Amino acid sequence: MLKYVDHISPEEYMGLRKKVGWVEFPLEEAANCVENAYMVICVRNEEDKAIGLVRLLWDRGYVAFLSDVIVDPDYQGRGIGRTLVEMVISRIKDDMKPGYKVKLTLNSAKGKEPFYEKFGFRVRPNDDAGPGMDQWLTLED
Repeated sequence: MLKYVDHISPEEYMGLRKKVGWVEFPLEEAANCVENAYMVICVRNEEDKAIGLVRLLWDRGYVAFLSDVIVDPDYQGRGIGRTLVEMVISRIKDDMKPGYKVKLTLNSAKGKEPFYEKFGFRVRPNDDAGPGMDQWLTLED
């Protein structure tokens, strides 16, 4: 039986990132990621091992960022990612005030765009939005 809980340790968070081949960074920074997110949902298996995660970054303004939809490759294809994204969308709608509009954004992993399109996300560029842009910042020693 899978459990969906509202916490994950920085070590578990970084372990999931490593498992899917994502960029790693110091545990102190990972702690900030999980402690300062608007919402964190961790999926745990029968042995209480973290096997999935989603983070929502939102200041209750008009833009929210869906971050780190991660599912351990051994557990992919079981609807876990779908459940995580649905939980985020539901939480935003529950916490919105009447008349508010929230633009939920994300950066899709390459090739995962069709997964997000099922929830109404649109690939950029499109008729009204250019391509997304990003960069990794580091301090050179």
